[in-house]
Amino acid sequence: MSGLATGKPTCVADRCTFQYKMDKPVAPYLIALAVGDIAFKSTGPRTGIWAEPATLPKAAYEFGELEKFVAAAEGLYGPYRWGRYDVLVLPPSFPFGGMENPTLTFATPTAIAGDRSLVSLIAHELAHSWSGNLVTNATWDDFWLNEGFTSYFENRIMEALYGKRRADMEADLAWTDMLAAVKDAGGPAAKDTQLHLDPDAARDPDDGMTQIAYDKGAAFLRTIEKQVGRARWDAYLRSYFDRHAFQPQTSAGFLADLKSKLLTPAEARTIGVDAWVYQPGIPANAVHVTSAAFPAVDAAAKAYAAGGPVSAVPGKATTQEITRFITQLPRKLSAERLNALDDAFGWNTTGNAEIRFAWLQLALANHYAPADASAEQFLTSQGRRKFVAPLFQQLMDSGDWGHKLAMEIYGKARPGYHAVTQVTVDRITGWKLMN
Repeated sequence: MSGLATGKPTCVADRCTFQYKMDKPVAPYLIALAVGDIAFKSTGPRTGIWAEPATLPKAAYEFGELEKFVAAAEGLYGPYRWGRYDVLVLPPSFPFGGMENPTLTFATPTAIAGDRSLVSLIAHELAHSWSGNLVTNATWDDFWLNEGFTSYFENRIMEALYGKRRADMEADLAWTDMLAAVKDAGGPAAKDTQLHLDPDAARDPDDGMTQIAYDKGAAFLRTIEKQVGRARWDAYLRSYFDRHAFQPQTSAGFLADLKSKLLTPAEARTIGVDAWVYQPGIPANAVHVTSAAFPAVDAAAKAYAAGGPVSAVPGKATTQEITRFITQLPRKLSAERLNALDDAFGWNTTGNAEIRFAWLQLALANHYAPADASAEQFLTSQGRRKFVAPLFQQLMDSGDWGHKLAMEIYGKARPGYHAVTQVTVDRITGWKLMN
């Protein structure tokens, strides 16, 4: 549970009572309970992994550096105040990447790649122990105060543990995701590209909670960091968490604190802090972290698209480089070119969910027939909405063949999806209207 166990369960016959205590104030959305056949493996004096017995060995390896993660986070922005930090790996139907319940992060098994290449998800959920759980957005109109701060913090944890090269790659990929989110929201003039959301917008409130909050929010904090320097920024952010611990926060409150405790009036004007929060689009001064590794990857994608040999493709590169390579390929490639990649790297069957997702987006865009079975296996074996919704949308937008395949797959997959994912994909496919 999202609290600390107060002792071993007390049992009478076959009925047991478990007791937990949370002595810190938390928002109601952070209270969670998990029940199941779950086992535990310690990863340190205050960290450990819970999972179903069949999943535990892989999960315990993948997230085995939890203690180092907590130490790195504390080194940046102050003490971890929740006692334990455990991770519970949920069944594949879990619709999100993670949920930052105090003391017990819920995590998707799709982050288990076998090589710890997707552990930034855990860095993100851990960072919520400061931004989100310690200082919490007062309303969901200021969702970015949770997610933008956390995305920035996540990247700093990754830099501390794995170095600037990897952190830069992940930040550069997030920049691309942000631009895609702006496009999906209706372009840079759309109100949902603001950080502070419009509470009166004529749409489902959940539709406003996009990557904008995460990635534009993180870009805003990087832009402040660039203006004042990392030393000043880190000192301020640590004091911010200390001064506002266990309290709700608003955009107006954060900006007032920022102007009072860190920025001079001239610095606030130079950054344009109010426009960042209350105006749509991505400001021209936004800091774009670029990866030194990606120019070579982009060149390889361009060369392959022009007919170059598959041997030039970075097959043994990092997950981030492979994902970048796939997304940089043109959406129109011949079956022969796709087949060469499939034969060389096995992306149709890879267990790395991020690579598999990027590959399927490319393959389905070209109606590459061998990917149909891969798409079915991927979409029926997990229900993470980040992967599921875009692929069903792509199929539904792909003409008669895509529509037919989407409905066939969804008929098999839907019973295994969480209700959150069902609602999203029902809307994409029109399932309830047709059934």
